[in-house]
Amino acid sequence: MTRDEILARISIDPSICSGRPCIRGHRIEVSRILEFLAKGWSSSEILANFPGLEEADIQACIAYSVETTWERDVLI
Repeated sequence: MTRDEILARISIDPSICSGRPCIRGHRIEVSRILEFLAKGWSSSEILANFPGLEEADIQACIAYSVETTWERDVLI
């Protein structure tokens, strides 16, 4: 997914969800979708629980996360 495609699906607006990244047109935060994925939810389960979302929205959340952490080192 290109950066433009990610930005077309993810928005950051100070007046929505306190400025946290959300799926455009929804008040569903990127971190919430990532949390569900981390807990083992499938894309199908997420889509069933959030009508109006598309598979591409889930992929955009993952891609956004990669973009925002690309330059950072994580020490374990």
